[in-house]
Amino acid sequence: MINLDRRGSGSPVVLVHGIGSRWQCFEPVLDRLAEHHEVIALDLPGFGASPKLPGVRPGPRGFADWLSDWLTEEGIAQPHLVGSSMGGGVALELGRRGVASAVTAFSPVGFWGTPGLRWTQGVVTTLQVAARAAGPVLARAVDHPVGRAALLSSMFGHPTRVDPDAARGDLAGLAGATGFAEARHSFGDYVLDAADDPGALPDIPVTIAWGTRDVVLIHRTQSARARAVLPFARHVDLAGCGHLPFNDDPAACARIVLEDSAATKENR
Repeated sequence: MINLDRRGSGSPVVLVHGIGSRWQCFEPVLDRLAEHHEVIALDLPGFGASPKLPGVRPGPRGFADWLSDWLTEEGIAQPHLVGSSMGGGVALELGRRGVASAVTAFSPVGFWGTPGLRWTQGVVTTLQVAARAAGPVLARAVDHPVGRAALLSSMFGHPTRVDPDAARGDLAGLAGATGFAEARHSFGDYVLDAADDPGALPDIPVTIAWGTRDVVLIHRTQSARARAVLPFARHVDLAGCGHLPFNDDPAACARIVLEDSAATKENR
């Protein structure tokens, strides 16, 4: 059973989280989006409250295979796909395959060289090891601004703004993510290049948004590579935002998604 949050009405917007995360990472923007759309935010298999599923390969391509089938089963046709980090890679894959009406990817994976790949794998591994080894200690530490600043600065540009209860839930979700190791391993085979076939991506609205304080997928180098690989996309820098920008600047993140949705309607 896939755990999800569904709210609003109108054309569908599907939100896909990153490695070790859960649908709640989008909570700061959900109500803003639901004023205009039906919004479906889900936990990928093996993350959040969704169990691992037989035959599903964790990672951008494997989750794209699964999500394409799941959308068909749910009767969700041509949704606007919004992805964060690994979820950004999933969204781009579905856009390439013609499944999405638009793609908005926040700090998507795949635009790394070997050093960037190793750095990202190391950062997320360190975070999960810490969450598993010192869960109760970290859960108490996030009650204090200094604790949140120390623990969450790799993910947020403004970690002290994160709600302590949300931080505790995120750390617990990271520690318990059963699909984590396989997804992390899959990153080694997921490198996007300008020579790749873009499929249907040039025919739909595509935005790549990157927090300027992103230290997981380094903004300076990886956003530049994204611009070279996807020159037809809109590229947006989110000033002062970290790897998960939704809490840092929810208004800007929601606006970007809604602008892509509006562009989709204009194209039809």
